[in-house]
Amino acid sequence: MDFWKWYDRQLLAAKQYDIPIYELDWLVLRLTYLDKLDLRLRSPNISQKITPELLTELDQLWQKRLSDRIPVQYLAGSVTWRDLELQVSPAVLIPRPETELIIDIIAEHCQAEIYHNGIWVDLGTGSGAIAIGLAKCFLKAEIHAIDYSRDALEIATLNASNHHQKIHFDHGKWFEPLAKLNLQNKLAGIVSNPPYIPSHQVLNLQPEVQNHEPHLALDGGQDGLDDIRELVNTAPEYLISGGFWIIEMMVGQAQIVRSLLQANGKYKNIQIHQDYSGIERFISAQIN
Repeated sequence: MDFWKWYDRQLLAAKQYDIPIYELDWLVLRLTYLDKLDLRLRSPNISQKITPELLTELDQLWQKRLSDRIPVQYLAGSVTWRDLELQVSPAVLIPRPETELIIDIIAEHCQAEIYHNGIWVDLGTGSGAIAIGLAKCFLKAEIHAIDYSRDALEIATLNASNHHQKIHFDHGKWFEPLAKLNLQNKLAGIVSNPPYIPSHQVLNLQPEVQNHEPHLALDGGQDGLDDIRELVNTAPEYLISGGFWIIEMMVGQAQIVRSLLQANGKYKNIQIHQDYSGIERFISAQIN
């Protein structure tokens, strides 16, 4: 089978299945380690570099993308997030580009020594992306990453090891592991990308998400705010005075979450932050 004939057929198939054609390029480059420019210029050397066995593997994976709507990141088993190469599987959410900004926001607002030398917690760590990003940002800090899924923790632990980051991984629901570690009033910062999609909307998500990504990390209850309320109400028991709190949220939740923080009465400096698209994606605050 000639690579370019196969490639052109798959471009047409992608359009037919309403799948972005850049995903085909992404998968080809991931599996072959070819140069992006060679692919764009249709270098004749590519056909020589791609063996029949490799092309067969590519075809099998791409057909799964088309027929089963499996995300290409799961098919390749990895994704690039910030400067990190992370392993992923259906046990964890695929780290999104917009979430990368949460590390930049933290770095900008947490320059004091208490943050650089303190204890940080990533609640609902998933692949470990945020926790690893924190560890690279705060080299002297103690980083804890918590998840209710043991399968997710296995992947997060592997990713941390691959990037030579010392992170404490703890199994449990939200603050339960922190209570066992007696970390009340000791945390410099809490960060989370919690489930925030209303239950009825989860069932209407695109098939790549609905059928393959873990609902445990997506479903935020009837109004999408069940876990966010837990994070708002319980975090003050664990954060030091001035401790930093930040979460990701979905479109349309910013003002509601701001109201929750204000009503709690223990937060100050409440700020809403936009993502790359100008969407109000994150909200941060400090403890009085």
